[in-house]
Amino acid sequence: MSSFAMQKYMTGGVLRVVRDSLRAVGADRREAAFWLRYAVGAAAASAKRFARELTGEHVPPFLIASITGSCNLHCAGCYARENHACSDSAPADQLTAEEWDRVFTEAGALGIGFILLAGGEPLLRWDVIKKAAEHPGVLFPIFTNGVCLGGQVLETLDAKRNLVPVISLEGDEEETDRRRGKGVYRQVSAAMDALRKKGIAFGVSITVTKENVRKVYSDRFLDSLAEKGCRAVIFVEYVPAAAGSDALAPGDEERAFILRTTARLRKTKPQMAYINFPGDEKSSGGCVAAGRGFFHVNVRGGAEPCPFSPYSDVNVRDAGLRGALKSPLFTALKAGGVLTEDHAGGCTLFERRETVEALTRASQGAEVNS
Repeated sequence: MSSFAMQKYMTGGVLRVVRDSLRAVGADRREAAFWLRYAVGAAAASAKRFARELTGEHVPPFLIASITGSCNLHCAGCYARENHACSDSAPADQLTAEEWDRVFTEAGALGIGFILLAGGEPLLRWDVIKKAAEHPGVLFPIFTNGVCLGGQVLETLDAKRNLVPVISLEGDEEETDRRRGKGVYRQVSAAMDALRKKGIAFGVSITVTKENVRKVYSDRFLDSLAEKGCRAVIFVEYVPAAAGSDALAPGDEERAFILRTTARLRKTKPQMAYINFPGDEKSSGGCVAAGRGFFHVNVRGGAEPCPFSPYSDVNVRDAGLRGALKSPLFTALKAGGVLTEDHAGGCTLFERRETVEALTRASQGAEVNS
């Protein structure tokens, strides 16, 4: 897929998210007003990206920002803890709130309109969340475990609609508590009730495995989320970060079911928006990481292809986002065909991590010798 075709494909995805979100908020005037304003901003961001495309500079519409390495839960099989990107305490050399603010400013100038805030638990970095709130032209989905949603957090989310909480679930109470800890589902359920009462739009993120795929895509389960006030569901295919968990990753049969079901849901249940990650890689010509459609900045500022591929040869502290997008590693991954190769699991870069590691070492070595 050519660079221009990829830009068009990803822009179409942005427009679908905006359109589906507008449809999902329905008669909620405050939310509808925000999404109408954001639609205008998204169009302007798209124009910025296409203008840069004309000069040979490809800018993706999405950025994933892991703003903290600290988390207050110990979820079974957590990829962040498995690759040592997350622990009970934050690293001393994590990006400051001011440094993240510069990242957000540059992102907006480049035409990046979606910055997904992750961690760790992002709500533990309230200083960074407040900086994000000051960038109304950028949408900040906050991927949170949901146990910190209360008090001042709710008040800020109510006032700053570009901050959208996306609460992680594994399914029903039994499934969620089994992975996230006893009592977590009830805390999250209470948080969703509080968000609904305030009229704050929120989404839910679900890790999809072979074991739960039929349940989490079922009408019964999704209707229960809609009744709670959920406006968007993000389905994330499980990546087998923990040893011995490969069998949980969705295969071709499950992915075909996911695509069929998502198409049906978008037609029959418009009260929520439905987003699959990584999505249909056949339509996008392969994986959209490493700057094709998005990339990841870790808690220390390292630019990585994807959270599931934690390798970096450049830091945004030194290079900024523009420099990160031109990193030798990203360039090698795109030019070498790694992103477009067939694979069995949910993440081609995770399956080919030895190749990515070798490319990272080569790019770091080339930088040292230059």
